[in-house]
Amino acid sequence: MKLILLTILIFPITVAAQLQLAKIFTDHVVLQRNQPITIFGQATAAKTVTVHFNKEVKTAIANEEGYWQMEFKSQPQNTIPQTITVTCDTQKIVVKNILIGDVWLCIGQSNMEFPMEKEIHFPEAKLTGKQPLLRFFNPVYAGKNTYKIAFTDSIRQRLTPQHFYKGEWQCSDSNSLRTMSAVAYYFGKKILEAEQIPIGLINLSIGGAPLETFISANALKNSKQFSAKMNGNWLMNDALPVWVRQRREQNVGDLKNVPTDLYGPNHAFKPAFAYEAGIKPIIHFPVKGILCYQGESNAQEPERVNEYALLSKLMVDDFRKERNQPALPFYFVQISSIDTLQYNSHLWPMFRDEQRKILSLVSNSGMAVSSDFGFRNDVHPTNKKIVGERLAAWALHKTYHKHVVPSGPLPIQAKYRNKKIIITFQYSAGGLATAVNEPLRGFSLDGIQEASARIQKNKIIIPALIKPGFIYYGWQPFTRANLVNAEKLPASTFKIHVL
Repeated sequence: MKLILLTILIFPITVAAQLQLAKIFTDHVVLQRNQPITIFGQATAAKTVTVHFNKEVKTAIANEEGYWQMEFKSQPQNTIPQTITVTCDTQKIVVKNILIGDVWLCIGQSNMEFPMEKEIHFPEAKLTGKQPLLRFFNPVYAGKNTYKIAFTDSIRQRLTPQHFYKGEWQCSDSNSLRTMSAVAYYFGKKILEAEQIPIGLINLSIGGAPLETFISANALKNSKQFSAKMNGNWLMNDALPVWVRQRREQNVGDLKNVPTDLYGPNHAFKPAFAYEAGIKPIIHFPVKGILCYQGESNAQEPERVNEYALLSKLMVDDFRKERNQPALPFYFVQISSIDTLQYNSHLWPMFRDEQRKILSLVSNSGMAVSSDFGFRNDVHPTNKKIVGERLAAWALHKTYHKHVVPSGPLPIQAKYRNKKIIITFQYSAGGLATAVNEPLRGFSLDGIQEASARIQKNKIIIPALIKPGFIYYGWQPFTRANLVNAEKLPASTFKIHVL
């Protein structure tokens, strides 16, 4: 017995690591067309891994950490199912029913997470839900649908980047459709109808999540403006939204059995956590573009409002750099209208305008306005079809080069001439109008008092005895502003200087 024990101590037993593909590779996966396809995973260190895909056979040796990766040639769109076969010694993995098309990565908080089964058009949508070319990777995250109460031990154990998300690819049908992001679904459906190619939607949204969780730690630490967000324990960091730290206290306040590191206990709202758990593991998985519906959690304090456009730019710049896609499309939803103290709605006009500024800071971006479909007392408007389709309009216009007007009127400038203010707009070539032929509403010279404004073809005219400093539009938390263009797309909230 002593001899056996001594042998074990001198020559420890090496347990072969299980051959694994990255979690994104499951049956029914959609791979991005027209880009080199990288296949990657884990195996025993120094072991040879062989992959058969699209009549190519490649091998790689797992590095000392067990990671392996190999690149296959790009493919055009393909609706004929393919197979990936991975082997290592006697271990084998087969991934079936693979299509080649366009993949969109969806991030955000509860309004992006908002499922189809709660969306007002779901009863009719499920009748045509079976669409084999439309597919979802819609993982369940640790703590999903657990609000204002303590996490169970089983949830706490999953608060690591390796175990936070669990899921697999699914083909769209009336059953799988129920839990899919409604915004993402309607976006994907519109693109599929227009392009007739496989569409894959990766949904990594998290209810209540601040933008900081989707940004890498390196990007935050290396930013002069935002490095403070990674200073010490995030629970005591004043550079982060107060509300999200309060939610952490509700979920894991006692810190019992909660994984932790130098920046404090893990939680979905921790800076860089969703990035580490969901975005970083698929950095080498090509995508067509990014969809984002986020902001409510960052709209609770003036300091967070005023930094949001630059924080968004930091995130997008980092995504593009890490993916080596400098023009990666970024289409996002401007938060809606609301009027409730619970969400500090008095800040929402400023926040909507801050989001508008992202358009000039981030190239190849687009913003879907949603303020015309908000609920006065509910942060979750239930008409997600119109939001998804407005996002799709941007993609069809900018990414797929269709003759589609992508947006409602966006202000170019306001000039004071001859005792009147003249405002010009982008996306107004067909003329301006009001949503339902009502009197024009929403313009103000001070952000409070309604100004008398009129439409003159594709311009807005406002009489003024003296030159004001600014023009405001839609500057109420729950706005009833009603300016639209010829396509009936609504104008964004804005505050601009008068020249």
